[in-house]
Amino acid sequence: MKKIILSFLITITIFNFSFAQKVDSISVKPVYQSEREKINDLVHTKLKVSFDFAKSQMAGEAWVTLKPHFYPVQSVTLDAKGMLIHKVSRDGKSLKYDYDGNKLVIKLENIYVKDEEYTLHITYTARPEEVTQEGSAAITSAKGLYFIDPLETDPDKPTQIWTQGETESSSCWFPTIDSPNQKTSEEIYMTVPKKYVTLSNGLLESQTDNGDGTRTDYWNFDKKHAPYLFFMGVGEFSIVKDTWNDIAVDYYVEKEYEPYAKEIFGNTPEMITFFSELTGVKYPWQKYAQIVCRDYVSGAMENTTAVIHAENANQTSGQLIDENTWENTIAHELFHHWFGDLVTAESWSNLSVNESFANYSEYLWQEHKYGKDYADAHRYDDLQGYYMGGNESKNLVRFHYSSREDMFDAVSYNKGGGILHMLRNYLGNRAFFAGLKEYLTTNKYKTGEAHQLRLALEEVSGKDLNPFFNQWYFNSGHPKLNVSYIYNDEGNSVTVLIKQTTDKLFDFPLAIDVYENDVVERYNVTIKNKEEKFTFKYKTKPQLVNVDADKILLAQIKDEKSIDYYIYQYTMKNANYLDRRKAIEILAADQDNKESYKTLTKALNDKYYGLRILALDKIDVSKDKGVLKMVEKLATSDDKTLVRSKAINILGGLSDTKYADVFKDAMESKSYSVKSNAIGALYKIDKRTAIDKAISITNPIDKKGMVNGLLEVYVSERLTQEMPFIADKIIAGLFFNPDPKVQALYGQAFQWIATSDNVKATQIMVDDFVSKAEQFKKYGADAIIKQMLQQVQVGKEQLNSSNKEELIAIVKKGIAAIK
Repeated sequence: MKKIILSFLITITIFNFSFAQKVDSISVKPVYQSEREKINDLVHTKLKVSFDFAKSQMAGEAWVTLKPHFYPVQSVTLDAKGMLIHKVSRDGKSLKYDYDGNKLVIKLENIYVKDEEYTLHITYTARPEEVTQEGSAAITSAKGLYFIDPLETDPDKPTQIWTQGETESSSCWFPTIDSPNQKTSEEIYMTVPKKYVTLSNGLLESQTDNGDGTRTDYWNFDKKHAPYLFFMGVGEFSIVKDTWNDIAVDYYVEKEYEPYAKEIFGNTPEMITFFSELTGVKYPWQKYAQIVCRDYVSGAMENTTAVIHAENANQTSGQLIDENTWENTIAHELFHHWFGDLVTAESWSNLSVNESFANYSEYLWQEHKYGKDYADAHRYDDLQGYYMGGNESKNLVRFHYSSREDMFDAVSYNKGGGILHMLRNYLGNRAFFAGLKEYLTTNKYKTGEAHQLRLALEEVSGKDLNPFFNQWYFNSGHPKLNVSYIYNDEGNSVTVLIKQTTDKLFDFPLAIDVYENDVVERYNVTIKNKEEKFTFKYKTKPQLVNVDADKILLAQIKDEKSIDYYIYQYTMKNANYLDRRKAIEILAADQDNKESYKTLTKALNDKYYGLRILALDKIDVSKDKGVLKMVEKLATSDDKTLVRSKAINILGGLSDTKYADVFKDAMESKSYSVKSNAIGALYKIDKRTAIDKAISITNPIDKKGMVNGLLEVYVSERLTQEMPFIADKIIAGLFFNPDPKVQALYGQAFQWIATSDNVKATQIMVDDFVSKAEQFKKYGADAIIKQMLQQVQVGKEQLNSSNKEELIAIVKKGIAAIK
C-alpha cells in the first residue's frame, strides 16, 4: 500500500499542540504481537456476490476450503465482521456455529487431520456500515467494502464499489482467516447492473447476461495469495488496453480520463520488464490491471493483478508534461507483486519485507529511467519524512505495537527503503539482487520475514549479516554525527573528528574522500565509538574532505566546513546530487561572498532540473542584472516546464511590466504549472488581461490543474461565481501544499467563504471538511477542522443576509458530524 502520510504536515508542522494531545490520548502500552497461530489453513475460496445499493450491503455465498495445519481439528474459527450469517453447511448438511459479530466459530461434524481438506458453505449478508474496527491513517473505520454514491444523489460523483483488504478488512465482505500468513486461490462470481464493468483478481473467464438488467462476471485466480489482497471494483469505467509479453495490462479510468490513461500508466510494461530482470524472477501473475476509484484515500493498494489507485492518479497532458506525480506510486504497487504478493510478510510486525521494498522500488525505477540525480532527490525527500516524523524509538521490525495499523509509518516505508539502499551498497549490486532472487524463489507463494531475507542474502554473499540486521532491522534510531577537521600544515595532515551525538552508538563503515589537486583518494573507515579520529596525509592542502562520500548512510550529519570547501563541493567533477544540494543550501546563506554568489549562478544551469529549481528559490536576483537575464532565459526556454514555471514565479515577484510578454507567451504553454504561475505573475502588472484569461478557463479539468494560479485572481477579485469551485480545495491547499504563499492564499479563500452568504460554496466546503476530519481523525485533524468550522459559524452569525439561518444550520450540522 502506498500511504498518503500527512500527520506531520497537519499536526506537527502546522498544529503541533493538537498532535501532542492526540498522541497522549491514544498511547497504549504496546504488547507482543505474534504471528497468528495456524490451526487451519485456507486452500481455496469461492464467492458468489450481488449488491444492494439502497442499503450499501452485499448478499454473499462463500465456499471456503480448508485443512488442518498440523494437529487434528473439530472446529474452525473464521473472521467475519459485521455480517448477518444465514446458514453454515457442509455437503448440504447444516453445521452448528457461534457468531459474535466478528468471529464465526463453526463446529465440524468430524475430526479432520493434517492435509485432509473440507469445504464449508456459508450464506451471509455483508453489512460494511456496521463495521467499527480501526482503520489505517487514512481510513478511520476499515469497512472493507465501500459503496460510493450508491443512491446516485451526487451529480458530481459516479456510483462505484471498491474493496480495501489491508490490513484485516477482507473479512468485512467474506468469511475467511484474515491473516497475512494465510494463502488461498479464489474465484468470484459478481452480479452487477449491466451498465457497470467489474474488476477482480485473476482472469475474467466469462460474462453471463441474466435477462433482468444484470450480468454475472466470473473472475478466476488460480494461484495462492493472502486474503487481504482480494479485490472487487465496480463502476462505469473505460478500459484502456495495453500488454506485456502477451499478458493483458489494463487501465480502468473514468471516461474523461480515457485519453490520458496511457500517458499516466504507459510506463507500466517497461516497469514489469525492469523489475522482472532486476529480481531475476519473471512477473508471476496472469494479468496486471490498475483502476482509479473515487474517495479512495490510502494512496493505492497492491491487490494481486488488480491495483486500486486514488483519484490523485488522474492527470491530464497539462499536468503530465510537468511531471507524472503518480509514477512512484505506480512503481511501488507493481513491485509489491514480488514483495508482498508473491512473498508476503508473515505478520504485520514484519511489514518491512513488503513496504520497505516497495518504497525502495521507487528509487530503483527512477535510477533506471531518469538517472541517479532524480533517484537521489527522491531518496532525500523520503528520508526527510522519516527524520521529521518523531520515529526514532521504533524498530523497523516491531514485535511490540498497540495497533497493527501503526506499522504503516515512515519507519516501515521511508527508513526501510533507506536501509535497503545501505544494504545494497554494502553487498554490491550483484550480490544484493542475487540475494533478492534467492529470497523470492525460496519463499514464492508463501510468507517471509526479515530473518529469511537475511539468510538468503547470506547464502549468496557469504557474509554474516547478523550485525547489520540486529542494528538496522531489530533496533531503532539512526546515527547523528558532528564532523570537524583539524589541519596540520606543518605535518601535512588533516584529522577528521567524528562524534556520535546520540546515546545509542552505531557501528558502521564510512567512506571518506580526500580531494587533492582534483585527484580523489578514498579511505574506508569504520565508526564504532562515541568519538573517532582519522588522520590523512597530504602533499598539498586538500580542496575538500568529503565524509560519507557517496551519501549512502542513513544519518543526520553536521559538517563544519568552510565556504571555500562548499564551493569546491559543488563544482568538483562527478559531484553527486546530495553534495550539490548541500552546497547550494550553504552558499545561499552567504550570498554577499562573491564566490558563493558566482557558484549559485552556476547552479541555475545545474544538470538536474530539481537543483535548478532550488537555486532559483534561493538566489537573490536583485544582486546582479546578469542573473535576471539568466532567470528570464530559464523562464522562456528551459527544457523542463517546472523550471520555467519557477522562473516565471521569480520574475512575477518583481512586478516589473517589462516581463509582460514573457507571462503572456507562457499562458499559451501546454503546462498547467507554467500557465498557472504566468496568470499569477501577470495579475500583478496587468490585472485586466489576467482576469480575462482566468475567466476564459472554463474546462473543469483545466481549472483544477491550474487552481493555485487562478486562486489569486478569484479571491482578490471576489469572483463569487468561482467560490463553489474553490470550496472543496481549502483543506488540501492549507495543509497539503508546502508553499507558504499558496497556503496564505487558501487562508484568504477560507475567510472569504466563511464570511460569505453563498449557500452552495458553504455546503461544499463543510462537506469536504467533514470528510477530511473523518479521514485523518487518527492524527488529530478532526479537532483542527472542527475549530475551523466553529470559526465559520461565527462568520455566518455575523451576516446580514436572508440566507443566514440556512447557512448556520449547514455549519452546525457539519460540526455535529465531527464526533
